[in-house]
Order: sequence, then structure tokens, then C-alpha cells
Amino acid sequence: MFMTCDDLTGDVPVNPALRRVLARADSPELLELLASGMSGADLTTLLLEVFRRRADRLSPAEVMRRYRSDRFVAPAPVEFAALRRAEDTLVSALPDGFEVLVLAPVVPLAAHSAVATVDPRKVIATVRGSEVAADPTNALALEASHRRSLALAADPRSNAPVRLAASQRVARAQSFNGPKNLAHFQLFGLVTAGRDTGNQLFEHRHLAEHLRFAARVMADVGAQDTQIRLTFLEDTTGPTLEQMRHELAVLPGIQVCEDPDRTTGRGYYTGICFKIHTSIAGHRLEIGDGGFVQWSQLLTGNRKERLLISGFGVDRLAEALTSQPEPDESASQQTSRSTHRS
Repeated sequence: MFMTCDDLTGDVPVNPALRRVLARADSPELLELLASGMSGADLTTLLLEVFRRRADRLSPAEVMRRYRSDRFVAPAPVEFAALRRAEDTLVSALPDGFEVLVLAPVVPLAAHSAVATVDPRKVIATVRGSEVAADPTNALALEASHRRSLALAADPRSNAPVRLAASQRVARAQSFNGPKNLAHFQLFGLVTAGRDTGNQLFEHRHLAEHLRFAARVMADVGAQDTQIRLTFLEDTTGPTLEQMRHELAVLPGIQVCEDPDRTTGRGYYTGICFKIHTSIAGHRLEIGDGGFVQWSQLLTGNRKERLLISGFGVDRLAEALTSQPEPDESASQQTSRSTHRS
């Protein structure tokens, strides 16, 4: 879920390919003109015509060649039945109060980079001033912040939390090393947005809720040796470790531990972040990732706002589940009744 940011510095493009394109156009000002010298509507009009002309020149045979070679358009290797089973497991484990949304496949331009440390070059931009979804939590954060803004407009002291979830196919234009890293994959995201109520009460309550959800999913899929690894990015959050251990003590097979050596996510998360590692059918997997972020503060312009996000790799979970037999209907109903009671 976490995406690193490779910063561009200075006014001169560092990308050799970009430098070559500008030299060929014999117009070093071209980049600045396209980036900020015309309105968004004018740029969209220009790009739509460019791509219309390029599409008109492509034959069916060329489209077929592109289909065979472009990693972004190939079907996913994961089995549909396993993916559906994994999604059903995640949805059925959601705590009361979460609303499941059907997200759009695109988000506004800069939705991934304006509030998070994500390099825009790793997101697929469109010619219409939007970008293809790269993580459901970004879209969920936008919707949650919108709902919180409406609540604050009605009552400036509103602390009613907004809980949203979604499963979404996402694409990331980043470099990969190995066949297991896909250009598009399914992520299940959760966000909880609300107001700081003092004494870390919001953080403790909703972190425990997200972690209990993760633990329940791991139990439902028959995972073993699940570790929830907490990393504290601020000294004042250290006591949370024992509280989370206490909150999850009733769930069998769950170990809550501290991970002070985690390197990813620093600068992306604030306060507390976590990773979830587990074993499914003999495979050791990192299945989930999350933490607190400042996105809602930036999106609403209110420093009292708080936001917790979680993400789970559905493809990875589905692949692990393919080696397990489908549960029979009676056992599934019994598990459902037990989960509902809990």
C-alpha cells in the first residue's frame, strides 16, 4: 500500500527520455507551456485531439500487439473465484458502522501526491485531468473528508466518526523486479475519519477496531502465527503497544509486537503505523498495512481532524486461499453466525 517518492529537484528535467523529447521538439519551453502555460481545459482539449489522431493511425493488428506486450492491460493471474472468496471474507468481517462504497476507477489529478508522499510518475494520469486509482484509501479519504466537512459546517464541534471501506482494482506505474509484482491488483481499504478528542482516545479506539478487523479476517481464512507489528513514529505513542495487546488478547493466534526498525512508511504515516504478517497454507505473507495520516487535516483545512487508513492485498490473500478447500455451506453458516455474535 505504501508507495515511495522519488523527488524531482531543480528546474532542469532529470529524465533523459524527457530531455530527448524536448530537444527533438526544438522547444525547451514546451514543457513549461504544457504544465502551467495554459488552462486545464485547454490542455485537455489539446491532449484529446493528440490521442484521437494517434488512435486513428492504429490498426487492429497494432492494437493486438499492444495487448500482448502491455503489462497494464493483461488479465490478472489470480482466479476469480478465489478473489471473490477473499473479498467476501473481508466484507463479512467488517465491524458495524462501516459503509462499503463502490469507488470510481479514477480520482482527481494529484489525489495521490498532494497529501501523500507519492511520486506522480508512479500514478497513471489521464488526458482529462484525473488519474487512475492507485490505492482505495486515497479516494476513501476524499469522501470521508467531504462528509466530515459537511458535518463540521453543521456543527463545528462534531466528532461523529466516518467509517468507509471499499475493494478496488488499482494500477501503479512503478518499476518491478519479479513476476509476483503486478501492474494492477485488488486492494481492500478502510478509513476512519473523525475529530481529535484528546488523550489519544480517537487513536486508541479506532486503531483497536482496525486491528480487530484484521485479526478476525486472519482467523476466518485459517491463518496461523499472525503478527501485528506496530511502529511508533512519535515517543508519546509508545504506551499504545500494551493497550493493543490487551485489546487483542482474546483473539487466538495473534501476536502484537513492536517493529522499531521499519523503514517504509516514514514520512507517509504519522504517530503509529502497522504491518500484518501471517502464514496461510504454509506461505508467509505480508497481508496488510496501515496507520494514521494527515490527509484529512490537509483536505479539510482543520488541524483537529484525524484519519486512520488500512489496506489489505486481496490478490495475495486470494492466491493463498487457492491452496485451501472451499468451506462447506454448513461450516460457513456456522462461522457467519459466530462472527455476528462476536
